[in-house]
Order: sequence, then structure tokens, then C-alpha cells
Amino acid sequence: MSRSADSGPSPTSVTADDLGLAVRLAVTVLREAPPAAWEGKAGSLEWDCWETVEHLSDDLFAYAAQLGPSTPPLDGEVPFVWESRRPGGPANAIHADRAAGPAGLLQVLEASGALLVAMVRTTPSQTRAHHAFGVSDPEGFAAMGIVETLVHTHDLAQGLGLAWHPPADLCARVLARLFPDAPDSTEPWPTLLWATGRAELPGRARLASWRWDGRPRT
Repeated sequence: MSRSADSGPSPTSVTADDLGLAVRLAVTVLREAPPAAWEGKAGSLEWDCWETVEHLSDDLFAYAAQLGPSTPPLDGEVPFVWESRRPGGPANAIHADRAAGPAGLLQVLEASGALLVAMVRTTPSQTRAHHAFGVSDPEGFAAMGIVETLVHTHDLAQGLGLAWHPPADLCARVLARLFPDAPDSTEPWPTLLWATGRAELPGRARLASWRWDGRPRT
């Protein structure tokens, strides 16, 4: 399958550049964490901060891999082996070398993000590939990668004692792409946290379960 870029995106599209920005912002913030903090829990997750970055890296890698075959699978995942390093830990294909320390861990995150950026940038928009929440397109996988990056960096910031406030316009675009039923009268970042079960909104309780809608919009 030819991998050529399509015509330019609309102002409301989610793009490879958006994904690249999300990953860069996340890595910049996470570099501020003290080395000893990485063993602590990541927010409300059951994983520690190191494992959560591995999970995020694995998400980005897996989305890139799903778009990679000349005929992407529509009924299942590309069959890498995903496995946990401990009971209750995330089941990943991607694991960082602990000997490389936090700097190496963040290189793994950057590299995984770059793989998905490249695949989104070069995969034709009409391509479809499997996701557990439904078949999606390159823009959908970009939006999924951004949501994973933004909300897991929120989890990590809680565990590492960092401030994290991603751009409102980026949050608004991924909300429109993946959570079309989310309220549009509230600020985008708190709304994204609400839509992913991490916060309350005025008059809206924290969600006990949630999922996005990655179906292509065209």
C-alpha cells in the first residue's frame, strides 16, 4: 500500500503534529521528576510511575504497529506478545531497561511517540485498523495517542508531584474527535479528565466506566 500524505487537515482535525506536541510536552514535564519518585503510584492507578510510562509507551507503539501492515487487521491486534513483569502490572510489549534510569525511560516514551507520529503522518486517511473500541483511522489513532499521553501524564504528575496543564485547544480537538457527547460548556482539560473517569464536573459525578468513540468521521 502506498504511504503518501493526504491533503491538508481541516482546522478541527487531530494531526500528527498535535500528537508530537503532546509527547514533547509530556516528556518535558516528566524530566522534572526526582529520580526517587518513580517507584511511587501514578495517581489513582495501581501501577507505579515507571510502569505507567512503560504502559503509555506501549500504547503509542501498539497504535503505530496496528497501522503498520500493508493490510492492517480489522478483527484483532497485530500479534506481538504482551506480558506483565509482575502480577497486576501492565501487560506490555515495550519495557524499558531499568539500568538506563529515568532518562532512558523517557527516551523509550519519545521513541514510541515518534513511531506513531510517523505512521499517522504517512498513512492514507482511508486506512482502517482494529482497536478494541472499534475500527478507526489514522486521525483516530492520533487522537487516541494524545488522550493516552495527556491523561497518563496527569496520573504521573499526581504521583511525581508535578504540575501538568496541557493546551486547551488540543484537549478540545480530541474531545470532539473521540468524545462527541462530552459537554462543551466546560473547560476542555477538566472535561477530558471527566470523560476518562479521572475527575468530576459541576453537576456531573466522576464516571465509573468510560470509553471513547474512535470510529472514522468521514
